[in-house]
Amino acid sequence: MPSTQPSPSGPDPRRSRFAEKLLPGGTEPDPRFTLANERTFLAWIRTSLALLAGGIAVEAFTTDIFPEPVRRGLAVLLLLLGMLLSAGSAIRWLRVEASLRSKRPLPLPLIGPLLAAGCAVAAGVVIAVVVLA
Repeated sequence: MPSTQPSPSGPDPRRSRFAEKLLPGGTEPDPRFTLANERTFLAWIRTSLALLAGGIAVEAFTTDIFPEPVRRGLAVLLLLLGMLLSAGSAIRWLRVEASLRSKRPLPLPLIGPLLAAGCAVAAGVVIAVVVLA
């Protein structure tokens, strides 16, 4: 299966103007790589939705478990993580797709360490509350 087409001298007439504006230049990558990039994006979005749901659940259902400032802080942390992960996953999808189109090395995944640090802080807060209770 050929992975790419020859580089056109101008914009590809088969691409939409929106696609050309978001991802200018380069050649069409192998569809398997593009679809894998989309699956990864959707996995990050699922994780983002889980963090948002967790933040809402902490705020709504843990009034008798956590003191007010801890509950608010934990809920805000989870909601902020979900928001940052959602935006970061879109940026990551665009950067990976641009790298695939221009045959450059893939960008460093920065949202993974961000998510790990945020979840470690949230887990640390929960552990501290459980130990101190």
